[in-house]
Amino acid sequence: MEFLIVSGLSGAGKSTVMSILEDSGYFCVDNLPPILIPKFAEVCLAGAGSYERVAMVCDIRGGENFDDLFEAMDALKAMEFHHKVLFVDADDAAIIKRYKETRRSHPLMEEMDSLAQAVEHERVVMEPVKARADYVITTTALPVRKLRGQVLDMFAPYRKRANEMSVTVTSFGFKYGIPLEADLVFDVRFLPNPFYVEQLRPQTGLDAGVADYVFGSPTAQELMGHLRGLMDFLLPHFVEEGKSALVVAVGCTGGRHRSVAVTHALAEYIQSLGYAAGETHRDMTRA
Repeated sequence: MEFLIVSGLSGAGKSTVMSILEDSGYFCVDNLPPILIPKFAEVCLAGAGSYERVAMVCDIRGGENFDDLFEAMDALKAMEFHHKVLFVDADDAAIIKRYKETRRSHPLMEEMDSLAQAVEHERVVMEPVKARADYVITTTALPVRKLRGQVLDMFAPYRKRANEMSVTVTSFGFKYGIPLEADLVFDVRFLPNPFYVEQLRPQTGLDAGVADYVFGSPTAQELMGHLRGLMDFLLPHFVEEGKSALVVAVGCTGGRHRSVAVTHALAEYIQSLGYAAGETHRDMTRA
């Protein structure tokens, strides 16, 4: 079992780190009172494998006295309960800039005369926690995509980069509207339409006759070449950027023939690249 305590300075990026951990399969808890950590650890152990990876945040919001946290960590050690501590840090200028950009209030602002003073005071208070950390990540000049890679390298090294993002390829009919969840939309209404071939009209793009008709066109073959090249280029960049799910929508007029055939072929190609890809056909069975 992996049990991670995440702490650090306000505005340093703890929320982003927790989102990354959650996306990678961690069960995440925010601002758990330190006195409850040993009991929570016992619950996780009794969960029969339901909590294999757990991360929780303990920070200044729980108060400036971290004796309870240190006692909880000592209790975990006495229980022979394996745990690690991650401290998320950033320099004062970066934290102040982030607070000004988001217009959020620092947890200590009511007690201090200025944001700079609040940040400086928190750094002093949090120093003993940082000293006991197993890992320290400094986010001062770290883009989110690089932060994601660093967190995954530390705490989810078993994950393959390609599998960090799921891809869904869906067919649809333009006359029923574009899928609202689509990230990329491709219009294939320029391809030869099986609807006008009487024996193919009742079939769908998943039937061999329709697929052969669509891809018998040189235009369709050229299109697939462009789509494959585009996927080769785009998908690694989406993964690097930290995108966890991508929806590719392919549309024709009714969503029954051309878009279905192209969607099926494109999903198979994306799977061959090593991505977790699936296909859906929103309008295929509509009358």
